[in-house]
Amino acid sequence: MIKITKKLIFLVLATCLSVNAFAQTLKVATWLPPSSPQNDIVWPTWAKWVEEATEGRVKVDLEYGLGHPKSFFNLVEDGVADVAFTVDGYVPGRFVLSQMAEIPGETYEPEIASVALWRVYKKHFEAANEFEGLKVLAKFVHGPGQLHTKFPVTSLEALKGKKIRVGGGVVNDLAERLELTTIGAPAPKVYEMMQQGVVDGVLFPVSEQKYLRLNEVSSHITVFPEGMFSTSFTIFMNPEVFEGLSDKDQKAVMSVSGEKLSRLAGKAWGDADKVGYAHAKEKGIVITRLDANDPMNTGLKAVAKGMDEEWIQRAAKTGVDTRAALDMYRNLVAK
Repeated sequence: MIKITKKLIFLVLATCLSVNAFAQTLKVATWLPPSSPQNDIVWPTWAKWVEEATEGRVKVDLEYGLGHPKSFFNLVEDGVADVAFTVDGYVPGRFVLSQMAEIPGETYEPEIASVALWRVYKKHFEAANEFEGLKVLAKFVHGPGQLHTKFPVTSLEALKGKKIRVGGGVVNDLAERLELTTIGAPAPKVYEMMQQGVVDGVLFPVSEQKYLRLNEVSSHITVFPEGMFSTSFTIFMNPEVFEGLSDKDQKAVMSVSGEKLSRLAGKAWGDADKVGYAHAKEKGIVITRLDANDPMNTGLKAVAKGMDEEWIQRAAKTGVDTRAALDMYRNLVAK
């Protein structure tokens, strides 16, 4: 039997303090409001997983206000932050392969699609090294992008010339085909732009009716059965920081990242759409759900026709078998 003495208690406390003193804290940069699914669910859950998997040797600290979300790749590359996430399309031309998940009609259920995107990334995209200078931890998409406006939408023709905010990536190509007057801006700026009349509407998942308070500045949501588009996100880490962890902790961090983190993020963002619909209804937003045969839905499909082939040809310049990648993605999403 071990005899409990003051000396033994001191040694135990000293050991605990020593372990805690050497715990590494990962600084995670974020740009959405605290209530967003990424900051309210994804990051806290991953932080808990990381701490548990590393037995307390690695912790996660969330930090706001580090700049425009398009700068977050550079922030992590330059070591200003250790981990971050952002929209791949915020950096035009850099992440062409990720645009596969943004093609209209290819992505609907975000949890399934996020897992599919991660698996395709690992099998087909990773070797192309588009994310050179970064350690990719996860890939995910938000829920189906829908049309939020300050006016009723009666036809696709009526949208021509309307000022609509777009975020980047394939959705910009779709907006051009629809002959919209597009205005680019980071997501947190949309409330102000809608409120001041800078834009007439925005293409967003319905979750943003709550999280970006669109229910205060819009009046209508037009819901397409498969959505109008999706957005590809990446969660990434500074590779030097990752390599600075022990082999054991590197494996531990990746055991709670990859497909597991991709699934978590996709599900969180998908579930957030349900909350968005509820908040829209509370505010009296007019929600128009189109069926598959509605002229606007069939018209959208006609407008988007060929965007898959355009991506296949454009992204093939990376050396990836893009047709095989898209086939794999489609099969996984269908399952």
